[in-house]
Amino acid sequence: MLIGEVAQNTGLSIDTIRFYEKESLIGPPQRSAGGYRLYDEHAVDRLQLIGRAQQLGFSLQEIRELLVIEDGESGECSHVRDLIASKIEQVKAKIAGLKSIEKRLAKAQQQCNAALTNSCDVKCPVLQELESGKEKVSR
Repeated sequence: MLIGEVAQNTGLSIDTIRFYEKESLIGPPQRSAGGYRLYDEHAVDRLQLIGRAQQLGFSLQEIRELLVIEDGESGECSHVRDLIASKIEQVKAKIAGLKSIEKRLAKAQQQCNAALTNSCDVKCPVLQELESGKEKVSR
């Protein structure tokens, strides 16, 4: 298969496929007489695995570890389990961070609503807070 066909089949861009090749996540493809990259089904399967792992938030280094296990060089399912557990903790930390941002934004929205209810000519309390860098307590 040519790289364009592989891109279509995997949902990855041509640049991404070339990047994975450069990073040795996939082996170098064979070349046609004209110099075009030619990929086999194994390469497509591997690229799909890489793409799915990235969608789950795995880093390239973690994906390398998964590929070593996939290639049978290390048959430790426990290592995959540990990678997944670590990824879950990272996701939970991101969620906690996003919830904190959500609370701060909701508070800012309440301050805006209160300021608009009181007067249209008042300086926005959220902008004042952002300018000063100090959090104000809404009353």
